[in-house]
Amino acid sequence: MSQDLPTTTADAVEPPAKKVGLVKAVGVLGIIGGVLLIVVAIIAWIAVTMQLTAENITIPDDAAAFQGQQVTGPVTAYVQADIINHHALQASGGKTYAELDQDDPIRATMMQASFLRASLFTSVVAYGVALFAAGMGVLAILFGWAIHRLADVPVIVKRSALAVE
Repeated sequence: MSQDLPTTTADAVEPPAKKVGLVKAVGVLGIIGGVLLIVVAIIAWIAVTMQLTAENITIPDDAAAFQGQQVTGPVTAYVQADIINHHALQASGGKTYAELDQDDPIRATMMQASFLRASLFTSVVAYGVALFAAGMGVLAILFGWAIHRLADVPVIVKRSALAVE
């Protein structure tokens, strides 16, 4: 003869079995690292902008865009590099530095144009790296916050049905 006993389930909130202090510390370090990445990115962006602005480069009227404006950022630096290439190729009859004879007097002009373009492209890359660092900083803050928050979440243990006697 079996007797039906009433059954109940009980959920219990228990502290984590392991200490989560290290996990919380990693979350805080992620947030701090993210803030530092953003600060460094802003400093780099400002430094490159100040250097470009100090050069007083004005985009010529025959450029694809920003005619007459000063080079002060990544897009204007790219446009200036493009028009320098256009002018250099016009001067060389469409030949690059490597295609010109070594004794061609235009070769010095092509070399100088190439150096100028490389410098402008370096600033464009520096802007890209700064933007990437800022983006990674935002992600580090978000991940750090999530890790830190998850470490504070209590553990809920679902128990199976218990027979009450």
